Amino acid sequence: MGSTGAEGSIQGLLEIGQLLMGYADSMAVICAVELRIADIIHSHSSLVTLSQIASSIDDSPSLDISFLERIMALLVRKRVFAVHHQSDTGEALYGLTPLSRWLLHDSELSFAPMVQLQKKYVSFWHYLSQCVKEGGTSTGFKKAYDFEVWEYASQNVEFNTLFNRTMAYDSRLISKAVISGYKDGFNNIRSLVDVGGGTGGMAAEIVKFYPHIKAINYDLPHVITTAPPLDGVTHLGGNMFESIPNADAVFLKWILHSCSDKDCIKILQSCRKAIPEKTGKVIIVDVVLKPDGNDPFDGVRLVSDLTMRLVFSGGKERTELEWKKLLEEGGFPTYKIIPIPALQTIIEAYPY
Repeated sequence: MGSTGAEGSIQGLLEIGQLLMGYADSMAVICAVELRIADIIHSHSSLVTLSQIASSIDDSPSLDISFLERIMALLVRKRVFAVHHQSDTGEALYGLTPLSRWLLHDSELSFAPMVQLQKKYVSFWHYLSQCVKEGGTSTGFKKAYDFEVWEYASQNVEFNTLFNRTMAYDSRLISKAVISGYKDGFNNIRSLVDVGGGTGGMAAEIVKFYPHIKAINYDLPHVITTAPPLDGVTHLGGNMFESIPNADAVFLKWILHSCSDKDCIKILQSCRKAIPEKTGKVIIVDVVLKPDGNDPFDGVRLVSDLTMRLVFSGGKERTELEWKKLLEEGGFPTYKIIPIPALQTIIEAYPY
């Protein structure tokens, strides 16, 4: 084998190794969130030493500072944190980066709940090949936790709280993109029902910018019991597979990707019954999958597709062609795709 072939072989080995070891990066980020390292650095309002970080970590009577130093080294390499060295002593001083600012717990757009949820999600990825071979007879989530995700959430308060916090974060993040990207789409709506709206964060954001809208936040009863009072939003418990409250428009954010095609059609048919025949519409905020796409979100969308397939029976992300077929069968022959600067896209669908 020539030198070029050998170099290519080594490069291939290196890239496979990086793929296989990628889990270490995510676990190191989870560790940083659990230890609140970003919050500790932020609280000092300046660069901090490793000893300052270590002394601020709660419930750590025998903390391994050398272990912590190696974790910080990995996270610095991944640009999660920055490091500077004192000119006189060479001691490392750590600071925040644009990445680590997303890990601050008290930030309005904190990614910390999502990071913590990933720790739960790691378990079901071990069943990826088994799920492929068994053809969807059981989800990876059920294999890992013995329950499907909604049943598990209804029985596990900690998971339910974390899941709802993550969805509330997602609503705050996506609301800015939806409201700026949808522009005049809410102007002629007097009433709106957010189906699967969690604790009401998205509905509250819409009403804040469009106070003429009367919003209903509609979700499962065990979710609604944790929802706080929100101005302009009425919380209502129920089951979207049984009925959907009447409104000028139905809002579905990241709902249909967790459902099978059959269930999506059933939900869309219920949506059609809930809105006016000649003026109503459904506003879907979900992923439009482009397997060969090259925008910055396309790789994440592919991972989201696999995640949905592992967590929800029949769940998946869909291409535009797949969305078109679902919408037609659900009673919405006309639709418009509206790109926004986010993982998701707006699909505005009409029954006429």
